[in-house]
Amino acid sequence: MTLVVLGLDALDPDLVDAAEHPNLTLDAHHGIETIVSVAGEPSTHELWPTIITGLTPEEHGLKLDDGVAWENPLLRFGSTAADYVLPDALQTKIGAWLLTNTGEDAFREPASYYGERGIETVFDGRSAKPIGVPNYVVDTDAEDREHQLRRSMGDLFERDPDATGGHTSSDPVEFYERCMEMGMVRLARARRGLRSREYELVFAYTSAIDLIGHVSYANPGLQADAYAELDEFVGEVKADLGGDDDLLLVSDHGLQEGLHTDEAMVAATDPGLVDDVDSVTDVKAAIDAALADGAHEPAGNPHRGGDAGDSEAVRQQLEDLGYM
Repeated sequence: MTLVVLGLDALDPDLVDAAEHPNLTLDAHHGIETIVSVAGEPSTHELWPTIITGLTPEEHGLKLDDGVAWENPLLRFGSTAADYVLPDALQTKIGAWLLTNTGEDAFREPASYYGERGIETVFDGRSAKPIGVPNYVVDTDAEDREHQLRRSMGDLFERDPDATGGHTSSDPVEFYERCMEMGMVRLARARRGLRSREYELVFAYTSAIDLIGHVSYANPGLQADAYAELDEFVGEVKADLGGDDDLLLVSDHGLQEGLHTDEAMVAATDPGLVDDVDSVTDVKAAIDAALADGAHEPAGNPHRGGDAGDSEAVRQQLEDLGYM
């Protein structure tokens, strides 16, 4: 019927426990290898394109340069000159300042990027609903609630290359609340996609626990609370699954003490979905294999009409009741 993939940025295999987090571990879970960027740690900017294509950053082309996503439209301007006149460390700090103070989002590469380069993604050739996937933006003029919240953080979430985790927050507790709202929005959209019965693949992403992890190094209880609350959110998605539906969780890296770690994770309601997933580069193949047999063909939204037989039955019923 439907395969739901939840991309949970920074979900760390060392921080989940099957007893405490049954919905983050599902029926099978394990850590997987990720890819370290030129910045010295795994990069969200690079890894979600890897997850949806099965290609390394060098192969799909969306990669960091000197620790900054200079191919972002705003940052691309003048980057060639910067290579000649600015030290690497200063380029990184300038890039961080621009992204913080201009509201630009480094993860908004349009979905057309892949087709223009002949790169296949998990969304190609099937009825799919991508929701907030970094660097796979279906409508570059539209923003959902998570984007709006991220752009309005102000000093609740500021880049600071000198801080632990690379970020600071003027009010970590308020920041936590906004991040969990972001997570709720994205998972609610995933539930709507699942309930519509219009898609064989629903793929929703949220950065909630990644953002919280970056500022909770001084208050680790916030990160633990985020895992517990996210487990409940995922449980609501799981409760909506039909008998033939499957749920797959995937992260791009872990996050401990404010810093990205070099191990990601997967979890699934069907252990066979993740048996052969050892790396972030294996996720696309697992999704393709799960959808290859046609078992996840969409059933169709019952509120958007049915086949001719159904329509005739409804018409006959209305006639019998005297409405036609």
